Amino acid sequence: MKKTIEDLAVYGAVPAFRETLHVGRPNMGDRKRFYERIDSMLDRKWLSNNGPYVQEFEQRVADMIGVKHCIAMCNGTIALEIAIRALGLKGEVILPSFTFVATAHALQWQEITPVFCDIDPVTHTIDPACIEKMITPRTTGIIGVHVWGRPCNIEALEKIAVEHNLKLLFDTAHGFGCSYNGRMLGSFGNAEVFSFHPTKFFNTCEGGAIVTDDDALAQRIRLMKNFGFSGKHDDVIYVGTNGKMSEFSALTGLTNLESIDTFVAINYENYEVYREELCGLPGVALISYNQQDKCNYQYVVLEIDERVTGVGRDRLVEILRAENVLARRYFYPGCHRMEPYRSYFPNAGLVLPETERLVQRVLSLPTGTAVGREEIRKICQIIKLAVSYSAEKEERLTSRFVMEPQENIQYEPLPALMRA
Repeated sequence: MKKTIEDLAVYGAVPAFRETLHVGRPNMGDRKRFYERIDSMLDRKWLSNNGPYVQEFEQRVADMIGVKHCIAMCNGTIALEIAIRALGLKGEVILPSFTFVATAHALQWQEITPVFCDIDPVTHTIDPACIEKMITPRTTGIIGVHVWGRPCNIEALEKIAVEHNLKLLFDTAHGFGCSYNGRMLGSFGNAEVFSFHPTKFFNTCEGGAIVTDDDALAQRIRLMKNFGFSGKHDDVIYVGTNGKMSEFSALTGLTNLESIDTFVAINYENYEVYREELCGLPGVALISYNQQDKCNYQYVVLEIDERVTGVGRDRLVEILRAENVLARRYFYPGCHRMEPYRSYFPNAGLVLPETERLVQRVLSLPTGTAVGREEIRKICQIIKLAVSYSAEKEERLTSRFVMEPQENIQYEPLPALMRA
């Protein structure tokens, strides 16, 4: 265990971990069952086009969520685009800037204007109190994002949507397996969209899904994801694209569904170790979850208050990466500061103060089946060391380490490690 500031890899010491620890390393279920399903798929020679594994996967997810329809997709982004189009959204749609850029791109790709709304500083989800100020005659919908798997204020969003005759879509990329007041996420609004990307605690290798109780909407979505084919040979009755999930992705999902309780239990255990280790550390707040509802605990997220810690979030990222811990700044710098949105809306930050604040503070740490108690304790020891030393170490820590850019993250000149 590292005991002094000189033991940190930023001074040239040996990194704490020989192998890199990632945020969101893929979980995988029983390999024997996985290979059995692959053999069955190959024997059938049915690799795509609504095969038996896709049909089984859709039914299993629909039953789990408690909805009538699950339409599996090749990925979560295409699922968002098709859901937006199937709902008839156009003009302007209100959404948070604190989300993965695919949420905004799914609108912009279809020439719909994303209108960025601020977030609640406690929940990190879209703030209903800010939405009504942004509604115009061109507004056709709201997209709520269940960040970290913590639900939006669903009742407030539903109320606004009904009062203003708006469609309500939820980006539930973080929320698979989570619930709200005893009801599973995926069963709210006009529809909800899941991502099953490998970085998610539950994955289908690559994939996504749209879930809904609306029969007519589900029928449109099924047409749109398969070029508009009605199901009869050569009978195209709708404009569509190719959003189909493959049999390989579906069998991966079925295998991982069988281990989903194990994945959640490991995530929860890891979360509790982080909580115990970092409890009481000044300026470092671990986000909390509602123990009364189901949660996947797939994100271990800290808010770093540099005024208290003396060490900024970005510098902590550098220190951890030197130790081979690829901690991440999440949703940085906010969609409104990415292209094309920063050119379209150069002053958007003025109405997004909580978003601007949060993107500078959030730090996501490794969890899942790839890490255990001892790795987490080492990670926390590194954080505690960095936070415990004061401004007298500033010059040494800011001048001895330069991080190479990774994972397409945008880096800006970093502040000094310690502040007086």
